[in-house]
Amino acid sequence: MRRVTAGVCIFIGLAIFATAARIEHALGRRLWGISGQPGLWSGDIKSPHNSQYLADPYSFSHVTHGILLYGLVWLIAGKLPLRIRTLIALALEAGWEIFENTDFVINRYRAETISLHYYGDSIVNSMGDIGFCMIGFAIAALVPTRVAVVTVLILEIGLALWIRDSLALNIIMLIRPVQAIRNWQAA
Repeated sequence: MRRVTAGVCIFIGLAIFATAARIEHALGRRLWGISGQPGLWSGDIKSPHNSQYLADPYSFSHVTHGILLYGLVWLIAGKLPLRIRTLIALALEAGWEIFENTDFVINRYRAETISLHYYGDSIVNSMGDIGFCMIGFAIAALVPTRVAVVTVLILEIGLALWIRDSLALNIIMLIRPVQAIRNWQAA
């Protein structure tokens, strides 16, 4: 395998970001969300600005995505250079962000999770989510495995206590909703 330079990887990474943004725009996502109002942080998940600004509490779940993607890509392609594994994880997260912003997933979120007023991510929020995923990937690449596992646990428990949601709860509610979880989240 020919060595892929850092410059080529950066170019491919930026192309992945740009492609995801372009596809989301084609799906009808707005740059800064429903009102077009820019912002960096929305801390209230019930606010109309949730998933519209650059970051929100769910950004932390994307750090978890990155840590988990590091492990998954390592299991599947651990012999590939880290640069290539990073691009694979980036492409997978970008693919998720595109899929997450389809009408199918948006309607599923609204029907089965606490995100009753979810209308999809803004493009800026979605690109931020991909960036937070890459932060998680970098954390997993740099720290011992046990530290990465503890980080995931802290993020999951912290989000569950803070916003009554987390990556694990979100997956459960999307795939096979549980009424007891729905009741707890709505309380």
